[in-house]
Amino acid sequence: MTQTTESSSFAILPVILAGGSGTRLWPLSRKHYAKQYLALDGETTMLQATVARMAGLPCAAPLVICNEETRFLAAEQMRQMGQDGARILLEPAGRNTAPAITLAALQAGSNGDDPVLLVMPADHKISDSAAFAAAVNAALPLAQSGKLVTFGITPSRPETGYGYIRAGDAIAGSDAFVVDAFVEKPDLATAEGYLSAGGYSWNSGIFLFRASRYLEELEKFRPNIATSCRDAFAGIAGDMDFLRFDEAAFLACPDESIDYAVMEHTESAAVLPIDAGWSDIGSWSALWEASEKDADGNCEIGDVISLNGSGNYINAGSRMVAAVGLQDMVVVETKDTVFVAPKARIDEIKALVAKMTAEGRPELEHHRVVYRPWGKYDSIDIDDRHQVKRITVNPGAKLSVQKHHHRAEHWVVVRGCAKVTRGEETILLSENESTYIPLGEIHALENPGKIPLDLIEVQSGSYLGEDDIVRFEDKYGRA
Repeated sequence: MTQTTESSSFAILPVILAGGSGTRLWPLSRKHYAKQYLALDGETTMLQATVARMAGLPCAAPLVICNEETRFLAAEQMRQMGQDGARILLEPAGRNTAPAITLAALQAGSNGDDPVLLVMPADHKISDSAAFAAAVNAALPLAQSGKLVTFGITPSRPETGYGYIRAGDAIAGSDAFVVDAFVEKPDLATAEGYLSAGGYSWNSGIFLFRASRYLEELEKFRPNIATSCRDAFAGIAGDMDFLRFDEAAFLACPDESIDYAVMEHTESAAVLPIDAGWSDIGSWSALWEASEKDADGNCEIGDVISLNGSGNYINAGSRMVAAVGLQDMVVVETKDTVFVAPKARIDEIKALVAKMTAEGRPELEHHRVVYRPWGKYDSIDIDDRHQVKRITVNPGAKLSVQKHHHRAEHWVVVRGCAKVTRGEETILLSENESTYIPLGEIHALENPGKIPLDLIEVQSGSYLGEDDIVRFEDKYGRA
C-alpha cells in the first residue's frame, strides 16, 4: 500500500485511536502496555493489524493518537509496518474519544484539506478484512456527501456487554440506514428482544466522516469541547514524528465519547451494518471466543502441555505451562505473574486490579520487559541493593548522556559492539568485554553496529529506581 503524509490525493485519512490503559486483559496488558500493542494471536500486534486493515482502501498515511508513555512503542510498531510517514498525536491526558478525534480533525484540516476520516480503535479484532474494506468503500460516498457514518456489527448473540444502534429508514442508493437511536448496554432479556425484533446492531466505535462535518456538528452540540481542543491545538509543537498540544487547554476539556458528544444528537448519523468477524476483545472470555481452538475448545499459546481439559484459554509467555483436567479456565503466564480464573468469573478481574492498585503493585504498570526508544531491557533479578538487567540496544541507537546519584553499574557485552562514553574517555567493547561506571560518573551507551547490541548490566547502590537518572543530552527529547 502506497503511503504518503499528504491527504489531498487520497480519499481517506485513517485515524487510529491507540490511547488508553485498559487492564481487562491483565497481566498481558498493563497501564503502560495496553492491549493494542500486544500480539494476541502470536503474530502482529492489534495496532499493526489495524494498519494492515487499510490495505485495499484509498488511504493516506494514518494519524495515530496515543499518550506520552506509549509514543515510542507506537512509533516502533508503525515503523515495522512501513508506516514511516505516519504522524503520532500525543494526548496530554485521557479525555475519551470526542476530544481525541477533534485533535485529529483539526490536524487533518490544518493544510487546507478536508479529508474523510476513518476512525478506528486500535484494540479491535476484525477477522474478515476484505468485508471491512468493502463496507468502508460502500460508505465513502455517504461520508463525502456529509453523513457521519458509523459501522454497526451484525449481532451473532444477545450480547449484554456492547451498546447497540437501532436503524431507522433506509438511505436510498446505499445499504445504510438513518440512525434511529444509540442504545446503552442492555440486560439479557432486552438483548434477546433486540435480536428477535431485528434492525439492531452492535456499536463498533468505528466511524467515517469528513473532518469539517465532524467539527461542525461538535461546535453545534459540544462547543466547550471544540473550544478546548482548538485552544490546545493552537499550542501544537512537533517533536520528531510526534505532535504535542497545549496541556493546560486540553486538561480543561470535558471527558466525553463521540457517541455522547455528537452521534446521539446529529441528524446526519448513518449506520452501515457489517458482518466482518468483529470483536472488541474486552475480556479474556471474549479473546477465547475470537481465537482459534482445538477440537476440545482449547486455545493454547506458547509452550503448553495439557491433558483432559476443555474450553480453556492458556497462554504461556515465558515458560512451560502444564495443566491437567481444567475446564473453562483462563491461565495466563508472563515473566513476572501467573493469572488463573474460571471464564465464568472473569469480570472479577476488575476487583483484583483494584486490590493490586491499593497495594501499589508494580506489575500493573509495566511488564518485566520494558521498551524504550533505543530498544528494551529485562529486569532479570532485583533486591534492595542490586539489580540485573538484560539490555538490548537497536542498531544506531544511543541511550541518553546521563549520571546516577545512588548507583554504580557494570556492563558486560554478550553480543554486538558497544560504544561507551565514560567521563572524558570513549571506548569500544566487543563480545565478552566489560566496563564499570562509578556512581556519579557521566556516561552514555551507543550501538554503532548493524546488529542489536545485547549486554548484561549489574546495578549496585542504595537506590535503583528509574527516576535516578540525570540526563544531560538525549536524542529522543526526554527530560
